[in-house]
Amino acid sequence: MHFKGIHHVSAITANAQHNFEFYTKVLGLRLVKKTVNQDDVSVYHLFYGDGRGNPGTELTFFEIPMAGRNRDGNDSISAISLRVPNDAALAYWSKRLDEHGVEHGDITERAGRATLAFTDFEGQRLILVSDEHNEGVQGGIPWEKSAVPAEYGITGLGPVQLTVANAALTISVLTALMGFRKKGQYPSSVPGQPDIQVFETGEGGTGAEVHIEERNDLPKERLGRGGVHHVAFRVENEEELRAWVTQLKAARIASSGYVDRFYFRSLYFREPNGILFEIATDGPGFDTDEDIEHLGESLALPPFLEAKREQIEAHLKPLETVQ
Repeated sequence: MHFKGIHHVSAITANAQHNFEFYTKVLGLRLVKKTVNQDDVSVYHLFYGDGRGNPGTELTFFEIPMAGRNRDGNDSISAISLRVPNDAALAYWSKRLDEHGVEHGDITERAGRATLAFTDFEGQRLILVSDEHNEGVQGGIPWEKSAVPAEYGITGLGPVQLTVANAALTISVLTALMGFRKKGQYPSSVPGQPDIQVFETGEGGTGAEVHIEERNDLPKERLGRGGVHHVAFRVENEEELRAWVTQLKAARIASSGYVDRFYFRSLYFREPNGILFEIATDGPGFDTDEDIEHLGESLALPPFLEAKREQIEAHLKPLETVQ
């Protein structure tokens, strides 16, 4: 069994309104679902993506209003990549980020691709990565109503970087259990640190990689706003997901078991360094309960929460999401 690539990445924000403004107005993503955290319905869960919210394009945020700032460190998802069509797009983005007062680095090469690192208003670490030479998993299609021209638009999630104290433990799970392949390595940006190792799954390419950074000079991360909660990997359908439930049991790895998220089905487990992994199905999709033309415009609740709508809405701070 092999994964199709990255499904989504879920991070933490302390301000849903500012988060919406940044990811839609500055980055040009579409809010494809405004819903609640199914494990804590008192807070929003926002999903951004391409025009349809296709798997592999979804960047999501839990709003935790009182969350302290993330304390970066080991055993963490330390960077999220966002794919853009080509190298020329990075020049556009460098200028656009300047215009919006967003801190960013220079265009540099990582793993043979041109990239541009920046942070959002809460310190979330993001990297724009060029798809100019991508031959693997295809990206999505930018939203036609985006504030960013389609030829420069974000097409999905790129490599996810994990920073760990013991790379061998994480690599063992990725390769022996999850079927990832070693693709290569590239120098760390931190002098004296080991090379960052690259692993891929499925068709490979920008949308199917995990980059492993080993650091012995960092404390353990303290998760907060500007940090990443988990990364999810794509499987085709529920049959494959249930096979993974069985596989994890056989490997004696504790997991959540099968979880119905309505928009997709999932299971969760932690790799040996404590980073939370999710396995998620490609469907049913975000247009299951909303017309594709009106995604994200109102609060969407899965059927098992609909009966509690009135009390859920009473505890949520109003969120203006005109796109």
